[in-house]
This record gives sequence, C-alpha cells and structure tokens, in this order.
Amino acid sequence: MSIEIKNLVKQKYSEIAIQADSCCGATACCDSGEVFNIMAESYTKLDGYLPDADMNLGCGIPIEYAGLKEGQSVLDLGCGAGNDLFVARAIVGESGMLTGLDFSDEMLQKAEKNRSKLGIKNMDLVKGDIETMPFQSDTFDVILSNCVLNLVPNKQQAFSEMYRVLKPGGHFTISDIVLEGDISDFVKKSAELYAGCVSGAIEKKDYLDIVVNAGFTSVSIPKEREIFIPDAWLKEKFGSEATLGNARVLSITLTGKKLFKEVTS
Repeated sequence: MSIEIKNLVKQKYSEIAIQADSCCGATACCDSGEVFNIMAESYTKLDGYLPDADMNLGCGIPIEYAGLKEGQSVLDLGCGAGNDLFVARAIVGESGMLTGLDFSDEMLQKAEKNRSKLGIKNMDLVKGDIETMPFQSDTFDVILSNCVLNLVPNKQQAFSEMYRVLKPGGHFTISDIVLEGDISDFVKKSAELYAGCVSGAIEKKDYLDIVVNAGFTSVSIPKEREIFIPDAWLKEKFGSEATLGNARVLSITLTGKKLFKEVTS
C-alpha cells in the first residue's frame, strides 16, 4: 500500500510541475479540482524569493522560524522547484550549503533550471526517498520541509531518518498538516485528497508522539492555524460523500532539536 501511495503522490506532483510550465505559470496550478493551493502562504516579501520556484504548494513558511545562520548546511525535504532553498540561501550565504531532496524528476528539473539560471554553486539537488535518505549520518545543521511529511506513509521512519542525518545540536523546522478529530472514510480513501495533503494527515497528538519517539527534544509549535475547507466545496469537487466530518484541519509549524552526544568517561 505504501508503494501505491508514493507512486500516486509522485504522479500528482510531477503533473503539477509539467502543468506549471505548459499552461499556468510558476505560481498556480491548472484548475483540475485539487486542494493543493488552499493551504499556501505568501513568500513574496522574503529575501531570495524566486517566483519561478514557487509552486504555491506549502502550508506555512517554516523558514521564518528556522533561525538560519550564515554558513549553515540546510536540507529541504520535498524541495519541489526550490522555493525554500532560494530563500534559505539568502540567509546562509555563499559559505553555506543547500541540499534539496525530492523524488519527482519533473520537480527536480524545475529546481535545476532555477539554480542554473542564477548560477548558484552551493546547492545540490538530489533524487531520493524521505524514508531512506541517501545521506550520511550527522550531515546537516538544519532541516526544512513545507507540507510534505503528511504525504509520507511511514512518518516514524521519516522522522527517524531526519534525526539520523542531522548533526548533533542541529534542528528541524517544518510546516505540515495535522488533524483534530476524525475525517470521514471517504476522505481517508480519496487519492486526490491524499495528494492534496488532507487524507494523509494524522492526529496532532500522534504526530507529536512520532517526533518525540524519533529522539527529538525541545519540540514546540511556534505557529498554528486552522485550514478551512468547506464541505460544500469538497462535495462540488469530489462528490456528495466528500466531507471532513468533525475533523479540524490544522497547519502547524513545528521545531525540534537533536541533542549533542553525551561524552562518557
């Protein structure tokens, strides 16, 4: 089942990358009925913002709470066309190192086109799976991600991998979608709503438990907002059975730290 979900997500986001080039421009997707753009926040006032890299697919602006510093090594999970990477580079500078990980060839091609256009040298774009990252342990100072981890079937494995590749003393700052209450069975089984970041989301408490179980400390939520998705809109787009039930859909920006290793005598 997890392989089917990954293939579904890869297909949908590859289609979005192709559509953005062919019919919609960089900051909006063709109106095919998906939920993708409802949750996004505007990056336009941030230093380093590149319109061609903004696919309008996030649910927050994690970089605002990431505490980035010049010279840091930053990993962006599900980097897409590179939106967070270019904004991060404006902070970490030429002495920093930016790495984007994505499993969509089409998204990585857009990111590479944007990187090449600006002549950026300190940015790597890597194809790979968040559940089995192709990086050595203790590599990055900071991990960023924007509305991606809710799409990953095995979230415990994803956060364990994040813990592994962070340097001791490093931290993550991500924006993601969580739930409070139970969504309907129809929504849970909807492929479109999984790719749209709704049916793949889990209970907020369960999400936080996964983060702590992965080993992270100082876990906090500096920003939280409710995403309003009217049942009338869902039914119009997906049919009469489409309803969120009693669930609240929340965008949270979450941070957590990997402690320094203790020195034993």
